Amino acid sequence: MSDFEHVFDAPPEGAAADWTIPQTWGAYTAVEHETWNTLYARQMKILPGRAADVFLRGLDALDLNTGGIPDFEVMNPKLQALTGWTVVCVPGLVPDEVFFDHLANRRFPSGQFIRKPDQLDYLQEPDIFHDVFGHVPMLTDPDFAAYMQAYGRGGQRAAGLGLLPNLARLYWYTVEFGLMQDRDGLRIYGAGIVSSATESVFALDDPSPNRLGFDLERVMRTLYRIDDFQQVYFVIESLEQLKRDTLQDFGPLYARLAGSEAIPIDAVLSTDRVFTCGTQAYAARGGRFAA
Repeated sequence: MSDFEHVFDAPPEGAAADWTIPQTWGAYTAVEHETWNTLYARQMKILPGRAADVFLRGLDALDLNTGGIPDFEVMNPKLQALTGWTVVCVPGLVPDEVFFDHLANRRFPSGQFIRKPDQLDYLQEPDIFHDVFGHVPMLTDPDFAAYMQAYGRGGQRAAGLGLLPNLARLYWYTVEFGLMQDRDGLRIYGAGIVSSATESVFALDDPSPNRLGFDLERVMRTLYRIDDFQQVYFVIESLEQLKRDTLQDFGPLYARLAGSEAIPIDAVLSTDRVFTCGTQAYAARGGRFAA
């Protein structure tokens, strides 16, 4: 998304016009496969009872625990049979228009590389573990799959209206850092949370962040940060609600957003449905895993 610096301004050598590159699964080293295994095992000790059922079902459906980095040639037929999506490799963060085009055509762009063994806990640019473990299980759900395709289709319109930052906020607070009201309480489904050992705990258990009910316009006006735990999480009632609230003509909403001010990241409004009114203590201590 547009809040990260793109690695390239044009498709690099070896990339197709749509920025895709071969995964070249056979070139991954034993160390890289073991890094995937370590990350996978660590998350699976944390996520049961925290991750939404739909995410855990997606993991099972795709069988991502086969020992090492998944081979897209093996994984994609399973995903495509469920929702028509496939995963494609790209050489890094791609321009917004390329990203939107892939989503609109039910292709999810994934980084090819995996983080180094000494970078298990934090890296700014998403790697294949974040992209595949974090994002792809949700794409096995028909409602979420439809939402992601609609998001891609809406991207170019938002860019033309100068409202791409507002649309990026929607992606951030749902696809990356969304919470869901599951049958047993709040659960995580956003890729940025489910792929992080520390934020998987922080997002549900820490008293610091606000946890607020999802409201489309509210979300699209709310600032966020890309370099630390979130100060606010938005809670959807279900994926059906997410699809229902977002598969609409955004024209009237965009008209309102064009004249509105951004909402501070730590704000709690009188109109919010409040699950948790956070202390904001973590952010006050300076963040980045502050003691």
